[in-house]
Amino acid sequence: MKLTVYEFNMGDVEDPELYAADPLYKWEKSEIGRWIMQNSISQPTFVIGTCPNTYGYKCYVTAELEGEALTFFELKWGTS
Repeated sequence: MKLTVYEFNMGDVEDPELYAADPLYKWEKSEIGRWIMQNSISQPTFVIGTCPNTYGYKCYVTAELEGEALTFFELKWGTS
């Protein structure tokens, strides 16, 4: 199952990929980030899109989890 494991907002910046690098790096080094990197079926991906509510950008990290890993993730960090 593919699900969003992290998301954050950015303002209206000149280079969204450059500004997304720091929060993504910090997330990857956090407890949840390390766990996702180890337990995701495929490499987690990130997408940057525009956010009409803030006139800025929103970044989403998605990962594919299944079975025990999915259950563990939902119980510990839950996305709902």
